[in-house]
Amino acid sequence: MNNKKIDERTFDFALEIIELYKFLNSKNEYILSKQLLRCGTSVGANVEEVQAAQSRKDFISKMSIASKEARESKYWIRLLDKSNYLDGFEQKDYLMSEVTAITNIITKIVKSTKENGI
Repeated sequence: MNNKKIDERTFDFALEIIELYKFLNSKNEYILSKQLLRCGTSVGANVEEVQAAQSRKDFISKMSIASKEARESKYWIRLLDKSNYLDGFEQKDYLMSEVTAITNIITKIVKSTKENGI
């Protein structure tokens, strides 16, 4: 189990998304890769922004956006994989498992914050 904090995990995930973006560009894939680059790096940016949330409502809002971006990232990774663009990318299994874990963690954070009022 990965014991890194969510901000560290999402940062590392963003770095891997950048590597995938470079890989896809080397295969002349520019449209889908740009979509993935935007949402995949946005997850961590939103989690980072949460660190300065001005209220519980602001925290939930920003963390919910991070959750949506993670879900979108998962979609693009799955689409790229099923369309064979990820063939030869060594970290594809890591990316899929990590985006799933990140989505689950962020969803749990949002849910518990809403339920517990923390």
